[in-house]
Amino acid sequence: MNEHAHPFMNVRQLSEYLDVNEKKVYSMAAEGKIPATKVTGKWLFPRALIDRWLLDNAHRGLMADRLLLSGSDDPLLQATANRLTQQLKTQAMIGYTVTGTKLGLDLLAQGSSDATAIHWGRAEESRVRHPALLQQYSESKHWVLVHLFERQHGLMVRPQDVERFTDPRQALTPETRWVVRQEGAGSQRFLGEWLAGQGFPLAQLTRQMTAFSEREVARLIAKGEADIGPGTLSAAQEMGLVLLAQGAEAFDLVVTRPVYFRKIVQHIFEFLQSREGIQLASSLGGYNTSQCGKLIWSAD
Repeated sequence: MNEHAHPFMNVRQLSEYLDVNEKKVYSMAAEGKIPATKVTGKWLFPRALIDRWLLDNAHRGLMADRLLLSGSDDPLLQATANRLTQQLKTQAMIGYTVTGTKLGLDLLAQGSSDATAIHWGRAEESRVRHPALLQQYSESKHWVLVHLFERQHGLMVRPQDVERFTDPRQALTPETRWVVRQEGAGSQRFLGEWLAGQGFPLAQLTRQMTAFSEREVARLIAKGEADIGPGTLSAAQEMGLVLLAQGAEAFDLVVTRPVYFRKIVQHIFEFLQSREGIQLASSLGGYNTSQCGKLIWSAD
């Protein structure tokens, strides 16, 4: 077998790879200065992490000081990323691309993002649903699941339409124009389950269009291009809408193990638990950050 194809290197191989003596390799491993693991008393070094470590150092820490977020849309998480970037200035950068839960996990699995925000059902079921969703990916053995917050979720409508939709069956008439989310989005899963509770197939909705974020859903309703759609209380209030059929859902963060310990990730949890973060959550509406940063699940 070609030793260069093996995912791990031993001390001798790493010494040759870095062109340093073996004593230096032992020292760096013992001091935690290089990615390493000890198995049956012997140091092993994951080749992929060694390469990333080299790139991090070659780029003055740029890659270690940036966080690429994918997954579900949320106003509080976006505002947190914006504020932290301003606070850290040139020390770090946070990029947040809204993809929906499933695509976000796909990107995390292939190494294209560092962390993914997910929501996949009611809060009381999330401790079972979220780990079950992650375990569909073989890469989940390298992931941890951390709680960010609970948020109020439901159906968004314009204030003048509240009475029209007091009876949920009124939202299921052919005249009602729905804006829905893409397949694989947590909000679309919520909508499917809500409709199942009404005994109404998703395929029979009068769809006006598909949106790719909760704030896009809210914007289309506010502009009068649709009548109703799934979203959060914060997204609804941002656009002057009202949230109906609301309930709590867990909004969690999936992170690879090496990324979890980065300061930039810990900054997110610290901000959301700070006075500024709590005030921000209160002003946006519909959040509970009291359990933020709690480790929910890992493969161990």
